[in-house]
Amino acid sequence: MGKTVSLILTTYNSAENLARTLESIEQQDYPQIEVNIKDGGSTDDTLRIIKEYESKGRYRVKWTSSPDRGIYDAMNQGYALAEGDIIVFFNDLFLHPDVVSQMVKTIEDNSQCVGACADLVYADETKVVRYWKMGPQKSLYLGWMPGHPTLFLKREIYEKYGLYNPEYRIAADYEFMIRFLKDKENRLAYLPRTIIRMYYGGTSTSDTGSYLKSLREGHRALKDNGVNGAFLIDFLRTCRVLLQFIMKPKNS
Repeated sequence: MGKTVSLILTTYNSAENLARTLESIEQQDYPQIEVNIKDGGSTDDTLRIIKEYESKGRYRVKWTSSPDRGIYDAMNQGYALAEGDIIVFFNDLFLHPDVVSQMVKTIEDNSQCVGACADLVYADETKVVRYWKMGPQKSLYLGWMPGHPTLFLKREIYEKYGLYNPEYRIAADYEFMIRFLKDKENRLAYLPRTIIRMYYGGTSTSDTGSYLKSLREGHRALKDNGVNGAFLIDFLRTCRVLLQFIMKPKNS
């Protein structure tokens, strides 16, 4: 029997995006997926869409709806629902029907790795705004960091390093990745493929002000985790982000 992949979704009055996200999950060819949804108490059609997918979708669905303390608290609550071997936090669109199967294969082919990552694009309704191609794993001291939406991680990483710190409002995902990647023994396999289309305009991507807030929290995350050279890492990360806006996506 293959590994079960837990997709963890967080929602709040996001009916339109959720319907598209669930459709992209439904098109996956990997048989062992469970869909875990933590809703923050939506008042639009979000709950109707969840219930409809629960009754008609191919995959097992577990969900709950209650107020939470923000996105990272919701992610932690979503993790509590998950039972899979591989954990993925997912709120966007898979670009191909074989994304999950290819990522699982990448992990299995690199058994010494704790998970896998790939590339993604940020896009609005009409165009690609930003192309995140990070390439194979490098040192975080060089400003390298995987795109969190592409991260497929073995469950034991969360069991060893803990969940997301909700005291961070924008960069708890970055802080979590620093926490396990600063330990150089943790390696990520890399699939050189653009696998996810991310909705543009999220917490840390909506405008320059949001990015600066994210950068400040990222600096704090480096300091909190005892990583030296935080200002240099900030600079190198910013350079990488700027390059993402001028790189042209390739067919994948």
